[in-house]
Amino acid sequence: MSAGGRGRVAFYDTKPYDTASFEGKSAKSGLEFEFHDFRLSASNSASAQGCIAVCIFVNDRMDRDCLEALAGMGVKLVALRCAGFNNIDLEAAAELGVLVVRVPAYSPYAVAEHTVALLQTLNRKIHRAYNRVRELNFSLGGLVGFDLHGKTVGIMGTGKIGRITAQIFRGYGCEVLAYDPFPENKWADENKVSYEKLEDLLAYSDVVSLHMPLTKDTFHILNGETISQMKDGAFLLNTSRGKLVDSAAVISALKRGKLGGVALDVYEEEEGVFFEDLSGSPLQDDVLSRLLTFPNVLVTAHQAFLTNEALNAIAETTVDSIGRYADGTDPVEERVVGL
Repeated sequence: MSAGGRGRVAFYDTKPYDTASFEGKSAKSGLEFEFHDFRLSASNSASAQGCIAVCIFVNDRMDRDCLEALAGMGVKLVALRCAGFNNIDLEAAAELGVLVVRVPAYSPYAVAEHTVALLQTLNRKIHRAYNRVRELNFSLGGLVGFDLHGKTVGIMGTGKIGRITAQIFRGYGCEVLAYDPFPENKWADENKVSYEKLEDLLAYSDVVSLHMPLTKDTFHILNGETISQMKDGAFLLNTSRGKLVDSAAVISALKRGKLGGVALDVYEEEEGVFFEDLSGSPLQDDVLSRLLTFPNVLVTAHQAFLTNEALNAIAETTVDSIGRYADGTDPVEERVVGL
């Protein structure tokens, strides 16, 4: 797919929708794209030989060994086609002079809307009703949900996605509480959202929705202790990062009825599971297997971002960052670490 002389870029962990969103931008950018369906790691890094950049996704393993191999081949740009960067050894990248860029915002509406869709599906038992009707079972037993109107929703993290999610819930007539170390007070006042201490948000919320980045401070922010502070029967939603939640603690809370429902689009050990078709073999992850046995748990496989608008925005930003790097211009806005 040669497209010109600005350089070659290797894409990893690609699916057909990735290829479709990027292919049309190759000729226009003057860059040459090559797509690999396997994930990038130190063991297969030689596949990037001759490239000016690599483009990766959330489960590519960018540890020190991989970064050293890339830098040794002259690859000095890693472009993430996502917002999160917890799969990259940033300290090693900085030491090696490897520039890391990401897509800080693509379509926050995609993730926010999926969050609410998960809740409504789980709450109103849409997935169970759909399967029943296909089997000509039109009974309504076991399908009782609750009105969202008048309920209290706690939003943990009020970046772009968290703020949009909060506004959607306000549209449902919910009271919205928020927790964030860096509050957006003007936005909160305009949208009638109340910032609270974490323990108060957990104690009063009927629904708790996670929208935080994964850092050392947010790792397992919902654990046995914090889940015990939640309102009995509350619903937990996570469309952010899997490791924000201690899965074993969630299972324990579900078993004793502490949580009324759990909807997840991310999972803390999703590498090698999510984005793959494992329908022909036993699931090797015992924790995820246990989660999937609960009737009040709904899991989607990291698809909250998957809209046409988001894919196009991801491709546009990524190609623009790589193009600017190829021209010697620093893509400052998307920079994570670098030269």
